[in-house]
Amino acid sequence: MQTMQQFAQQDIFAQHVGIELLEASAGYAKVQLSITEKHLNAVRTVHGGVIFTLADFAFAVASNAHGPVAVAINAHISYVKAVTEGLLVAEAKETSLNSKLATYTVHVSNEQGELIAIFQGMVYRKKE
Repeated sequence: MQTMQQFAQQDIFAQHVGIELLEASAGYAKVQLSITEKHLNAVRTVHGGVIFTLADFAFAVASNAHGPVAVAINAHISYVKAVTEGLLVAEAKETSLNSKLATYTVHVSNEQGELIAIFQGMVYRKKE
């Protein structure tokens, strides 16, 4: 079985965006992203897709850290504060788990601890 660090390294898109895995355990993950020019949109704030990607990656790590492959079947994000620079941290926590489904909430914050976005997702847990 692969480690979560190996799992994270296999996510080519997350690597391309610049996301770094900080912590992982069954049902939990913490990841970060240092904002650069490439993460900004036309109005000079961090692109919503970048924030979603950061939250989604934390969600993927937390849900797959149990062992069985978990794939997203639903995801929703609410953006609550714009951000233009610095560091973003996404922390995923499991809110429910059964043999087939699990749900997660991910809080994305800036380096001052201010909430930037709230992400909620559900995974289907495969048997293999």
